[in-house]
Amino acid sequence: MNLQELLTEAAHSLDAAQLAYGHGTTNAQDEAAWLVLWQLGLPLDSDLDTLAGQPVSPEQQTAVRALVQRRIDTREPAAYLTQEAWLQGVPFYVDRRAIVPRSFIAELIAEGSIDHWLGAHTRTVLDLCTGNGSLAVLAALAWPDVQVTGADISTDALAVARINVDQHGLQERIGLTESDGLAACPGPWDLVLCNPPYVNAASMDALPAEYRAEPELALAGGADGMDFIRALLRDLPTRLSPQGVLVLEIGNEREHFEAAFPQLETVWLSTSAGDDQVLLLTSDSLSALAASPAPHP
Repeated sequence: MNLQELLTEAAHSLDAAQLAYGHGTTNAQDEAAWLVLWQLGLPLDSDLDTLAGQPVSPEQQTAVRALVQRRIDTREPAAYLTQEAWLQGVPFYVDRRAIVPRSFIAELIAEGSIDHWLGAHTRTVLDLCTGNGSLAVLAALAWPDVQVTGADISTDALAVARINVDQHGLQERIGLTESDGLAACPGPWDLVLCNPPYVNAASMDALPAEYRAEPELALAGGADGMDFIRALLRDLPTRLSPQGVLVLEIGNEREHFEAAFPQLETVWLSTSAGDDQVLLLTSDSLSALAASPAPHP
């Protein structure tokens, strides 16, 4: 059997199992390529056309089939099985202690989409709800002059983040802090990145097994998905510098966000998922919200 035949077999098995994707791939074909290449010790960006005819030993075939079967039997994201995830071409360690990194904020960092709001004044960056620390690492790599703090309420997630900070050699520029929201993060912050728990209760109830394998704490946002965000927008104005900004991911919850904060001046940022997944708020807009005579819920 050659590599192409093994890939075809793996993709067929995954497709027949009717799995859910979204943790680095969107379909059975790409998931099969990830699992097969990883198990064979080949780079994930390998040219599959070039490698198509490469022979695969019976022992390698057995190992690949076992990994594919684990993906089917456990319904765990592939990233938990390989303990590896990639964002913008950068590798990260991950396990079940932290959510699989997939934030669209990573795109905005890599593409410079928020650089317009940054400048020489941007020195302190907070990655709130840091999870495995991937956004903190990407921020430190993108902006060499900033100091980054990754904060999370989960000590388990912070232990995973520590692995990634150390693996990327960023111990001097990224600090990690246990914090319930902003409680242990007084600032002032020039930039806050936040991919918080925002999934509403009805959507949580409908999540497939692959998402239920992740820490619920990192996903569940209450009845309308806005519980964490309400506290964040309430507390942040006094912790942002005068020119500070918040970049906030809300996924598919724009309707609930706008219902919760109808008077808020919001900048929506374009990502590969559309123009309603990530937003930016300035210090001025947050201060105006806090001073509004009609308090937000």
